[in-house]
Amino acid sequence: MADPYATIGFALKLAQQALRTHMDAGLQRIGLTTPQYAVLNFLKAKPGASNAELARRSFVTPQTMQGIVVALERSGFIVRAPHPDHGRVQTTELTERGREVLAAASGIVSEVEARLRNASAPLDPGTIAAALLRLAEALR
Repeated sequence: MADPYATIGFALKLAQQALRTHMDAGLQRIGLTTPQYAVLNFLKAKPGASNAELARRSFVTPQTMQGIVVALERSGFIVRAPHPDHGRVQTTELTERGREVLAAASGIVSEVEARLRNASAPLDPGTIAAALLRLAEALR
């Protein structure tokens, strides 16, 4: 490897870091972090998800997720209730306030996604996304 900075891995990390920094800055304006947005967005798609599911989908540890869920609950964005079949498991759902902040956050994230799509031109964004998914799968 002649230039370690001219590698796929370095470029991926640089892009991921730029994406996270940009999303955090935008979401901070409405009082959210990127992992909190990920949780709210997943709960919209899958109401009642457990902390373990939320942690996997948000790329954080279960311990970190516990802190995220507590903060979202204190903010009034989610409610938790005991799972009907599993005593120790709690289910989590969006509140009306959570749906409202998610709508605002989704607008911010859509702007970020638009910038990525514009930067990918003239390549097809779907092709780029598929290639990135293949790279991720190759490392699993």
